[in-house]
Amino acid sequence: MQAPFGMSRSVKDSSELAFTDPLTGLGNHRRFFDKVDRLISDRAEDPAPFTVGILDLDGFKPINDLFGHRAGDDILIQVGMRLRAAMDGQATVTRIGADEFAFLYPMVFSEEAAAEKSRMLIEILSAPYDVGERTARLSASVGCSLFYSGDETTEILVNKAETALYHAKRSGRGRVVVYTREMEEAAKRVTRIEQALRRAVSAGEVEPHFQPIVDLKTRQTIGFETLARWTDPDLGFVSPAVFIPIAEERGIIGPLSQLVLRKATEAARSWPKDLFLSFNLSPSQLVDQNTGLHILAILERTGFDPRRLEIEITETGLMTDPASAEKIVSDLRRCGIRVSLDDFGTGQSSLGRLREFQFDKLKIDRAFVSSILEDRPSEHIIRAILAMCEGLGMDVVAEGIEEEAQADRLIEFGCAGGQGYLFGKPADADATLGYLRDTFRGASRVGAL
Repeated sequence: MQAPFGMSRSVKDSSELAFTDPLTGLGNHRRFFDKVDRLISDRAEDPAPFTVGILDLDGFKPINDLFGHRAGDDILIQVGMRLRAAMDGQATVTRIGADEFAFLYPMVFSEEAAAEKSRMLIEILSAPYDVGERTARLSASVGCSLFYSGDETTEILVNKAETALYHAKRSGRGRVVVYTREMEEAAKRVTRIEQALRRAVSAGEVEPHFQPIVDLKTRQTIGFETLARWTDPDLGFVSPAVFIPIAEERGIIGPLSQLVLRKATEAARSWPKDLFLSFNLSPSQLVDQNTGLHILAILERTGFDPRRLEIEITETGLMTDPASAEKIVSDLRRCGIRVSLDDFGTGQSSLGRLREFQFDKLKIDRAFVSSILEDRPSEHIIRAILAMCEGLGMDVVAEGIEEEAQADRLIEFGCAGGQGYLFGKPADADATLGYLRDTFRGASRVGAL
């Protein structure tokens, strides 16, 4: 009679392993879904609220890179122990991803209580972790959703918690967001915009607009920055501040960027040959080693001289994958394309990046320019940037100039280039061609037009 007993125990052990995370000993993804499924079933006739949440460790990958994967595993084990100790008798915590944990609070009935419990977990996880002879610190972000109706499934609740977590991560580290109806409407709008944008890119309906970049002393136009503009038949005008991040997040930015660059270079072919075209690359394009090939293919197709193209990248974009960005920048420069560092002073990179990447130009962020007349720190920062660029042999353009007094102050400091509404707002290809004809009428450059 021993064999059947032994077999049943083995089957039970095997079943238990299937529901257990081997590293932390917590339940896994299957355990979590099973627990929530059961709770929904138990409350089917009387759907009393309960809370599910997803907790994601902020910046865990750099910890892994700095201390090694074994130390990273040790930290995850410590995180699991802390979370388990923080649960009451009815609550459950599981590990559902590399650095993601899910929790279930059957007796937490309100958004306020869910947020309070989540903040407590973040606080518990913020204490230092032992990593050999060193210590590490972590923060965490949490997204929660509440069960209110018998129509909701475990999958729906988890998707809502993930949406809330996404909003928490976007708003900074160590944040808690509880899912709301407003968030649901915002998520639906993002999906509508995404679908419309995919169709618009496929149909070639996103257009380049061009904003003048000038020599501050002479006010002569020396180039244009390309900016994407999109008007949808149903949605109307959609701000680039809305659709560019969506394109980034949903994987549309590559085709969108290629469309706008192709149209921009086709339009700029008829401009005077000494005018350059400036074009922005997104952070995700700086981790795609095909980016340079796509750009060069477009230039060859449109017959646009690579020496007239200037690529703008941001400090944040550089930090996503510095090695990949450096290779893309080097490949572009070898083909004669100039590379500019955009929004300088507001990103994460160190001054050492300026030496490593060998930029041709630096653009001073509008935040400093807008306050140059009344804010002494901004004035000193701009002076320091200009002195540094002179030493490094880099050109400089100040962005966001809207007043003559700002332009005068920048000239006084030695800034050569400027861009902003004072010199012109972004305009479509036809309006830009008209602007050039008016600007250069009577000059030798107009022959190209």
